[in-house]
Amino acid sequence: MDVPLNQVFFPSTFQELFSIWEKFPDAAPFAGGTEIMRNQGRRIPKLPRNILCLDKLDELRRITRTERYLEIGAMVPINDIIYLGKVVPEALARCLEGIAGPHVRNLATIGGNLCYKHRRLNAFAPMVALDALFELRSQSSARWISASRFSLLVDHWNAHEIVSRIRVPLEQWDYSVYKEFNHQETEDSHGAAVLILRNEKNILTDLRVVFAGRTILRDKNLESLLIGRRLPLTKKDAVSFVSHWDTYLSNIDEMPSLLRSGILSFIKSGVSVLTDV
Repeated sequence: MDVPLNQVFFPSTFQELFSIWEKFPDAAPFAGGTEIMRNQGRRIPKLPRNILCLDKLDELRRITRTERYLEIGAMVPINDIIYLGKVVPEALARCLEGIAGPHVRNLATIGGNLCYKHRRLNAFAPMVALDALFELRSQSSARWISASRFSLLVDHWNAHEIVSRIRVPLEQWDYSVYKEFNHQETEDSHGAAVLILRNEKNILTDLRVVFAGRTILRDKNLESLLIGRRLPLTKKDAVSFVSHWDTYLSNIDEMPSLLRSGILSFIKSGVSVLTDV
């Protein structure tokens, strides 16, 4: 007998989830539903044949905090993270506050934002910059991987695993800036960038610059050019850093020119802060 169209399953445990998934391998996990509904203008939306609704998995909705980490369940809505206030690292908070409107943020989950396959959505840039870790759960195991490594997996991620938790380090950063790019109505021209830094006794001790869009762009070698420099930076150091980034971006295949110039302008602006310390 054929399976009815649009079956929806409501597992309440991970064991039940993976048991259903094994029986219906094509089942699509469903969190806030914003990805499935994205760009659908139909009065009756087109839905996957089998849906795994994650709403009853309470573990995915938990938020815990230690001295070193903020752990966020993948089903936690974006607004719930924003409402945590100052405990959320500034780079991540700025990013989340810029996602759509409040009604969408009440539905959209942090896990859904991070698992979108076609490009890296808003939260990926700060997650990579902050060295966040993602927990992947399967039927037989759980493993932690870095946000940067997960970004390489998500495009081809067909295994029966789910992101269950996100662990964000609660390190202190002295300066954070975030910018979103939406130059055109094509996926290739969208993305977000973040710059964070740490300053100790007028010495730049850490600097991270990350762009997330069609792919993740970060070059630790470029960051190391300024780490250890005394602040304020000399004009020579600032110009050299921007020039190296210009060369790096120029070597990225098929990057739209408007996006490339926008990222470079963002980096220039961030470095200018270091020359005025």
